[in-house]
Amino acid sequence: MRKWLIAAVLLSLGVLLSTADAGKKSKEDTDDPKEALQALQEYIGSWKGSANEKKLGFWTEKANWSWRFKGKDVWISFELENSKLYKGGEARYLPEKSKYQLTLVDKAGGKAVFLGEIKKTGLVVERVNPDTSDTEQLKLNVVADGARLVYEMWVKPDGRTQFSRQLQVGLTREGVTFGVEAGGKKPECVVTGGLGTSQVTYMGVTYYVCCTGCRDAFNENPAKIVAEYLKKKKK
Repeated sequence: MRKWLIAAVLLSLGVLLSTADAGKKSKEDTDDPKEALQALQEYIGSWKGSANEKKLGFWTEKANWSWRFKGKDVWISFELENSKLYKGGEARYLPEKSKYQLTLVDKAGGKAVFLGEIKKTGLVVERVNPDTSDTEQLKLNVVADGARLVYEMWVKPDGRTQFSRQLQVGLTREGVTFGVEAGGKKPECVVTGGLGTSQVTYMGVTYYVCCTGCRDAFNENPAKIVAEYLKKKKK
């Protein structure tokens, strides 16, 4: 009887622990897209560098990544200048899937939608090309202490088991960021908490933003933005 009682207790504990574990959320498993997209904060800014594509060869291009806000909708957009392949696109977080969605817009306006997650090597997203059935994998990562943004396109032909790299782009961050605030702290974006790179003012007080999207959000309703920022700082 005692053995059965001990077994029952252990079983109950196991069920409770399993339930607790199931209720835990990873860093990406959040219902707040803005919070999840902050994992891509280092991508925000202007970049310039070169690209190498297997068939098209080399070229130089520029990229600009910026936050976007529309009501409760939050996403990150990026524009590509001089690219031979793409105009730009956007990155979103889908809470219902616990996945990041990256959309690429090609030069003709066609869209390619990728899904994936944050890994040690950065953002990794994939899609199956509906025209070729090939698996396309896009990898993005910021290296060199935030000074370099690298993105690559890898393709696994239908029926094959290995990926091969088709495109590699290496970009260097442009622009000058403010060094430090009083006390040795780096300026913080009042909207997203990222590294502030330009100044805005409200009621005679100077704040910082990290991109044009955050600047526009601040100018649209500075009182709300500042109130939320100060509330967060108190916590």
